[in-house]
Amino acid sequence: MPTKMNRRTFLEAAGGALLAGGILARPTEAAEQAGWPALPAVKVYVVYLGTGGAWPKPEFDAPKEIAQKFAPHLEKVRDRLGDVEFVGADLIPNSAKAAQALIEKIDAAKADAILVVHLSFGNAGPFRVFASTGRPVAVYSQPFSGHDWMYVPQMQREGLRLILAPSRDLGEIDRLVALLRVPSRMKQARLILLGNPGCAAGTAASRDFAKVREMIGAEVIQITPADFIKVHESIDPAAAEREAKDYWTSQAKAVVEPSQEEIVKSCRTYLAMKKVLLENGARAITVKCLGGIPIQALGYPCLGFSRLLDDGIVGACEADMDSTLTMLMFQFAFGLPGFISDPLIDTSRNAVIHAHCVAPTRMAGPASPRLPFSLRSHRDDNRGASVEVFMDRDLGRPLTWAKLANNDTILWTRGKMIEIPDFDDRGCRTQCVAEVADARAVFDNWGGGVLGADMMTLLHRVVYYGDHANNIRDLARLMGLKAIEEGAPVSAG
Repeated sequence: MPTKMNRRTFLEAAGGALLAGGILARPTEAAEQAGWPALPAVKVYVVYLGTGGAWPKPEFDAPKEIAQKFAPHLEKVRDRLGDVEFVGADLIPNSAKAAQALIEKIDAAKADAILVVHLSFGNAGPFRVFASTGRPVAVYSQPFSGHDWMYVPQMQREGLRLILAPSRDLGEIDRLVALLRVPSRMKQARLILLGNPGCAAGTAASRDFAKVREMIGAEVIQITPADFIKVHESIDPAAAEREAKDYWTSQAKAVVEPSQEEIVKSCRTYLAMKKVLLENGARAITVKCLGGIPIQALGYPCLGFSRLLDDGIVGACEADMDSTLTMLMFQFAFGLPGFISDPLIDTSRNAVIHAHCVAPTRMAGPASPRLPFSLRSHRDDNRGASVEVFMDRDLGRPLTWAKLANNDTILWTRGKMIEIPDFDDRGCRTQCVAEVADARAVFDNWGGGVLGADMMTLLHRVVYYGDHANNIRDLARLMGLKAIEEGAPVSAG
């Protein structure tokens, strides 16, 4: 029987290791340590493509290269990610005929995705064959394996769910496999919407739960405030008091506005959210928190969202379906928490300001040390308990912010964190300033031409540590989505 680690042991063992592309190792382990059941391994069928020829060289020994280089590396990838199973490992000639002959075997293995390790020269016909199965396909192609890479952009423009990393860096295999997990994970995912019927916010497609299921894979389960209050009342007040002390008040830099009663009330709501999530097999929850739940009974869910995010589970504000789906997809992809932001543009500093009354205290991942924080009131109305997270120690870090829109497009921008402002007299509690390449371009291209005119749809973005530009482009291709960089310069007129 496996030994269950406590959180301290887990932190020491996991260490918050980042793989290529800023992706966290063993991304589901934190949630399992917090009580969520382990997810089934994603089954990735490995194909070694090309037995030899002029490229890379006539005397090329494919079996030797596999045995000495790629097979040992894949064992390490399996251990580092912790939630994948490699099957297959067939070596085939680089021909469409050989690839087609392998499909029956891939189907029999019930593979979720296909990883192709490209070894020798061909014309990329197998790439098309594998992608035509409907499975997500990733290709690792080291230089001098051939010129098959040059056919891939056209296949991508045709809509095939295919990505390729042309690189000497074997770490790219880790990144490719991490992204291959996401389509399967999203099909398994459930998310909770807490609010009355019709409360969902965001683009029309994200508010259509049947379309979410069809296009993204996730199942949406709605729970009314009346039903949630019953769960809230079932939570032992003593458990909420322990949570308040152990995770919040004893660790805070300061407790400024909220009373002990408000903090405990919010912790009771966190425990109720956790109970609802576990009972429904869900890994994300979004709440109609502004005007949609009785704050006097439940408090604000800000502390609960922060706690869930720290543990590798999604807690999202304001029943924003687009942002919730973004957070769920990126949690599976990167293993990192993000926080929903109300962005503002400051052209005087060529920057975007991100602000909200909630953020994870473990922005670098569940195994990272907590950021300093203070307990504050919710700034919009000076009620309840929220959290002000101070990211000063991470100044200079690259940031990426993004949002899934219409279930078919990822909007994204990247920048560098240059300041944690002290704007206590205005705006939300947690803030950071990110320098961008061109703040005017961000303004001109806001929404990328795909968003509607209502405030919620236009406003929110989800902020992450790291430069995830390549990850987002590749993830979009695997999920069948478009990717639009909002910060890209746009032509005048």
